[in-house]
Formats: sequence, structure tokens, C-alpha cells
Amino acid sequence: MGLNMSEDPSMITVEVAYALPERQVLYELSVSKGTTAIEAIGQSGVVDKFPEIDLATSKVGIFSQVLGAKGLAGPEVYELKALDRVEIYRPLLLDPKEIRRRRAEQAKKNK
Repeated sequence: MGLNMSEDPSMITVEVAYALPERQVLYELSVSKGTTAIEAIGQSGVVDKFPEIDLATSKVGIFSQVLGAKGLAGPEVYELKALDRVEIYRPLLLDPKEIRRRRAEQAKKNK
């Protein structure tokens, strides 16, 4: 994924990642400077290969930082930088607090 001097300076290299329980896919692509995270997802073709992805409800991030949270621009606005990795997150099946509660209950039963 290295950049060389002969590359078009108006283009940057980015990655789009999507993980399933059994595998992860990672698409490397060249996009124009100013491309947003959502535009890169569309250009990658990941939604065509995984139609269960609902971008209206899925969270999207850059290197584990959720876009649209903690002062970051939303994925429709966030302009990618060279070597950014756009990550599409699957919805949680259980709330982490619920998982901890269930583990605590199980630990009490096992005592």
C-alpha cells in the first residue's frame, strides 16, 4: 500500500473494512482527495457483496473512532486522509452491560 512519486497527487489510498464473525474483508482503493467515508464505501463495492449492510443504521468509523461521535464529523461529511481505514460496524447482538450482568449472575450461581 506504499505511495510512490509517480502516483497522481490528487488521489489517495484508503481501505474499507467489514468484519463478519467468520471472516474479515479489506478493500484497498484509490480515491480522489475530498472523498467522504460514505463515498469510499460506495466505491469499494462492499455493500454489493454484503447486502445485509444497512448504512442508514450501521456505525462507520476510522481506526475504531466512530464517525459522528466525540466531535468527529459524520461519515457523509468526513473527508478521508491518505491511508485511512474506513470500518463498517455490525450492530451489537447484546448490550455490553447486559453481557456483564449475565456473567455476574452466572458467577454467583457457580459459587
